[in-house]
Formats: sequence, structure tokens, C-alpha cells
Amino acid sequence: MACWLPVALAAAWAVLRLGWSDRGPMVQAIAFTPYAAAGSLVPLVLALALRQRGAAVVAAATTLVLIIAVAPRAVAATQPAVDGPALRLLTANLLVGGADPGRLVGLVRDRRVDVLTVQEFTPQVAAELDRHGLATLLPYRVLNPEVGTTGSGVYARFPLSDGGFRRNQGFFFTQAYGTLALPGAPPVRVESAHPAAPWSVGVVPEWRTDLRGQPPATPRGRLSILAGDFNATLDHAPLRELIATGYVDAADAAGAGLAGTWGPYDGDLIPPVTIDHVLADRRIAVRSVAVYALPGSDHRAVLAELRLPAV
Repeated sequence: MACWLPVALAAAWAVLRLGWSDRGPMVQAIAFTPYAAAGSLVPLVLALALRQRGAAVVAAATTLVLIIAVAPRAVAATQPAVDGPALRLLTANLLVGGADPGRLVGLVRDRRVDVLTVQEFTPQVAAELDRHGLATLLPYRVLNPEVGTTGSGVYARFPLSDGGFRRNQGFFFTQAYGTLALPGAPPVRVESAHPAAPWSVGVVPEWRTDLRGQPPATPRGRLSILAGDFNATLDHAPLRELIATGYVDAADAAGAGLAGTWGPYDGDLIPPVTIDHVLADRRIAVRSVAVYALPGSDHRAVLAELRLPAV
């Protein structure tokens, strides 16, 4: 009977991942499902070693469920056949404007970034980014810098139209947006996403409301990209529901979906989780995704290389 407790705990995690990952005190824990999937092998090995047939069957089923949920993120998916221009999009949470502006502008320059979306964007860091040369690299922008954590912005190498921002209901984070005119491609609506964070059980309803208030994809209309700090992983049901409207998660599609984007990286013994995402219209091909350290922020920047349909 000694092995039944870890087997039952792993099985409970799998059940929660299947249907209850958006409610209650487990919302934060569910973000660590990739680690739980790897850890589920421990009770399976224990049950086999103790020759507990029933426990072994349950443990094997649990491991299978969790691996099926997680493993595809490490395998590149087939991409749509498109022959339009490439688009390099970088997204970064600046941690109340504390991120190193020189490092961020360096990434934009070195990686030839076409679009940059930022969250927790303050007036001070906006000025510092331009001082480091961002105005020359990405001259078009829709910016809403605010003191604190609520600011947002979209920078672009190419013209932006129909720009503005909206304010989420949860923590009042704003989301800047604009329509990108990239030569050789149809217009693309780009929005800097930042739903509320489920930092306590009491704010889970706000987190869920903000995620479900994100603009859905329009697979029969204009191309759309949502990029930013979603405060959710692919193991959270509201994010999966948003993707199902017609997006793909770029990291998942590129086989880089297990790369952690939030630590925190301040010495705490908490393994990284993947809460920063680029969600692209499923008609857009994903070529690659990479994450980069951003000193001064507890998030990593996410770079997605995309290819758009041709006009």
C-alpha cells in the first residue's frame, strides 16, 4: 500500500489537467504539469518494483495521460504552405520597466526584429528604449506607457494603422494593438497581450475573465497575432480555448513549447514555466521560436520567426 499515495497524487493531477485547470487553488500548480509528467514516472517505477499490479496500471495510465498532454510541445508540427514575407516578432514583459533597455534594443537589432510587443511598459523605459536607438530600428509604434505594471506597447519596422489600446477588467492591464502593413502580405492585427495573473485563489475569476476576453482568431477574416505575457500555460483550459478559435501557439508549433519563459530568476527554487506566448493565426507558418534572457526582468523575451501568406 506504500506506493498508492504517490500514485493517487499523480492521478489526481492528471484528472485536474483534463478538466479543472482553470479553477481553485490548483491554477498555479497546473502550470508545472510538464514537471509533473516527468515525475509521474516515479510512482510507476515504484509500483512496478513492488509488484503492485493495480497501482502500476493506474500509474501507467496517469503517465500516459500527462505525456500525451505535454510531449507534443517538443515536436515541430507541420506548417501551412505559404510563400509570403517573413515576420520576426519579439515579445517581452519589462517587469515594471526594470528590464535592461540596452539588452532589449540589442536583441531587436541583432535578430532583425520587425515587431516588438511589450508589457509592464513605463514612461521611463519608453524613453530609455528610444535613447538606445529603438526609434530608428522600429519607428512605427502604438504606445501606452503607464506608471506601474499596466502599460503596453507595439513597435514595428513597418507602418501600423488602426492603433489603440484596451484595458482588461482584472488588474486593469492595458493591451496596445495595431494593424501591420507588411509589403507582400495581407494586413495583420498585432496585439500585446497581458491578462491578469492568478497569484492567489481570490483573483482566479479575474484571470479567467481576462483570458476569455482576449480577441479570438478570425480564421475566415483578417490575420491576427496575440503576443505577450498570458499568465497561463498550455495546461490551462482558458488559454487552450482561446487557441482553439483559430490560433496556433508558435512555440508549440515549432517544437519549442517546453522552453520556460518565467522563473522567477531571483534565486527562488522554482523551476521556469511557459507563460509568455506568441499566438499566430493558423494560416501563418511558424519557422522557429527562441527565448532570450532579459536582465532586470523575471521573464525571458520570446522571438518567433513567422512566414505570412502572400497577397
